Amino acid sequence: MVELISGADNTMEKKKLNIALIGYGGMGSWHVKTLSRIDEVNLCGTWDIDPVRREAAAAEGIHIYGSQQELLEDSSVEAITIATPNDTHLPIALAAMGAGKHVVCEKPVALNSDELAQMIRCSEKMGVLFTVHQNRRWDEDYLIIKKLYEQQTMGKVFNIESRVHGSRGIPSDWRNQKEHGGGMVLDWGVHLLDQMTMMLGNRKPQSVYAQLTNVTNEAVDDGFRASFQFDDQLTFLVEVGTSNFISMPRWYIQGENGTAVIHDWELKGEIVMVSDWEKRDAVPVVTAAGLTKTMAPRTDETVKKYPLPKVHADIRDFYRNVRASIHEGAQLLVRPEEVMEVMHIMEAIFRSAEENCVVYL
Repeated sequence: MVELISGADNTMEKKKLNIALIGYGGMGSWHVKTLSRIDEVNLCGTWDIDPVRREAAAAEGIHIYGSQQELLEDSSVEAITIATPNDTHLPIALAAMGAGKHVVCEKPVALNSDELAQMIRCSEKMGVLFTVHQNRRWDEDYLIIKKLYEQQTMGKVFNIESRVHGSRGIPSDWRNQKEHGGGMVLDWGVHLLDQMTMMLGNRKPQSVYAQLTNVTNEAVDDGFRASFQFDDQLTFLVEVGTSNFISMPRWYIQGENGTAVIHDWELKGEIVMVSDWEKRDAVPVVTAAGLTKTMAPRTDETVKKYPLPKVHADIRDFYRNVRASIHEGAQLLVRPEEVMEVMHIMEAIFRSAEENCVVYL
């Protein structure tokens, strides 16, 4: 199907991307809702091994294929989104690319770097696009911190902390089973580490020290804490917890001239910066057992508070980019080599935790 787009200066044709979906669970249904709001794509249908999920998709008016093979043999399908449990990504991706289909895979794309390398080699051999749905690059809390870092709003940044906390443990499904690729490093760590690498760009972590937790689940990690050291004394802390009944801030970033905090996904937070470096004196704080002047807060006239900057993101740009990459040769926003970098970092986290040591990257 061809859609005509009229502009002020010219008229151009945009060919729609015909895409199908394998897996209609929570993320699969989310993909369908997103695709339904994008004019440049056309959802051909879906397949799920669970008849209950197939019925749920049919109830939404989605075409249901008779099998995965039938979907792969549909010549009208150009691309396939894989939204199945983590351990099934590799065989499905290889089958789809082997059938000449472009592939969008949910995260984590694979269980290890060897599996990911197989996917990349297959995409190169078949000459098809291969990308990963790293959707958290469009989270506005992340984009605010990225903007503060890039613009050096608070001067030279020396510490960044990224946390996601919950209090209900790991969901009681495949996510708490090691054989299916469960655990919080693969589930949420992959997002936070991707944000870290995209934020810092050419600055690569030099080392990591990590600890995994098994508070509510012995089979897989239900949380972790990873401290990264970068060049020029920059530290970056990534933490995920599922037994936190009082959550710490989503983001905390420190610069030589100030500090910024984002408390939650509702973007509540502020920036506090020094306004007068000359006035360093402070009124001592008296505690039950003594006093401290070193840790006394600055006086009000020497600091100023600012609101967080405004940013706007549209997650539909992910699929718009996939279409443009396939039909117009645009560069992918989520490139396989970026995904591989994060995979290596996750493997370093597992090694550091297992050996209780600093791992140099």
